[in-house]
Amino acid sequence: MIDDLITKGVSEPYRMFTSRAEYRLSLRADNADQRLTMLGIDLNLISENRKSIFLEKAKKLQSIKDSLKNNFITPNKAKDYLIKITMDGVKRSCMEVIGQRNVQLSKLREIFPSIPVYDPSLDKQVEIDAHYAGYLSRQERDIKAFNKDEALVIPENFNYDVLSGLSNEVKSKLNHIRPKTLGQALRIDGITPSAVVIILSNIKKRRAKQSA
Repeated sequence: MIDDLITKGVSEPYRMFTSRAEYRLSLRADNADQRLTMLGIDLNLISENRKSIFLEKAKKLQSIKDSLKNNFITPNKAKDYLIKITMDGVKRSCMEVIGQRNVQLSKLREIFPSIPVYDPSLDKQVEIDAHYAGYLSRQERDIKAFNKDEALVIPENFNYDVLSGLSNEVKSKLNHIRPKTLGQALRIDGITPSAVVIILSNIKKRRAKQSA
């Protein structure tokens, strides 16, 4: 919010939308306790009773996930149990398999009875986490790639008007706000990642010419 107010300014009452959150795949309602409770514990904001309940839940979740990661299944064996995965002959961990659509822990327990059994809500959480795992991994790579260039300083005299590929509206916003870095530019309302890529490419070309 502070970043928005600094980089965008306020032309109307400030409203916060979850759809505008950066990397919102991580900011899900189902994993709020996993993301935030440890912070509350570190800040001494969580009661001992709630802390005990949370740590016990986290321990059980991890035991299920560890078991899933350590048990592997072939496509043929999965097919025998009516589990649909790619028939490529590659063994996959149950954690990977549970991330597939419509695969439930109860089905995998028919094959691997050693997978721990707790409250059904924990099974649901594991299934959700597994489903998002691939997307989150991709998002993590995007974050690292962006962080490399986020702090790149945009020259003070940078001329946005000569850039092809930017709409007049985008150019107007950039000229009005004059972001100091690529990170600030990306956070301007209406500025898309593709627009920032155009700016980044132009800056790198300019630097290459200057160093040639």
